[in-house]
Order: sequence, then C-alpha cells, then structure tokens
Amino acid sequence: MTTPAKGPASYFPAIEKKYGRPIAEWKGLIRSSPLSKHMELVSWLKTEHGLGHGHANALVAHTLAEDSGK
Repeated sequence: MTTPAKGPASYFPAIEKKYGRPIAEWKGLIRSSPLSKHMELVSWLKTEHGLGHGHANALVAHTLAEDSGK
C-alpha cells in the first residue's frame, strides 16, 4: 500500500492533468527563471503560464525546498 502524497506534492497529479505538463518540466521552468523569491515565482507562474495560485504556490514551495535540501 502506498502512502498518499502530502503537502505541496499532493497537488502534482491535478497540476499535470489541468496544465498538461509533467512536474519535472514545471520545476525546470522555475529553476531557469531569473527570479528567486517565492512570491515572485508564484506571480510569474500565474501571469506567464496561467496557473492558479494554489498550484503555483505548491510547485514553487516544493522546488525551492528541494533545492535547499529540506
């Protein structure tokens, strides 16, 4: 039995389904952005890529946590 994803990762299946891109691709976009602050990245995903706030926030939070080793 697998444990359901918790936290930001729990949004990933819905993000992939709604926006048609794999999570790895979204993370790559975030990492290649010249922006580095959490809310700047969230705003950028919302305005440039049409993501909803919750989905953008989950992607940014997970990516930044991964990159900081947390």
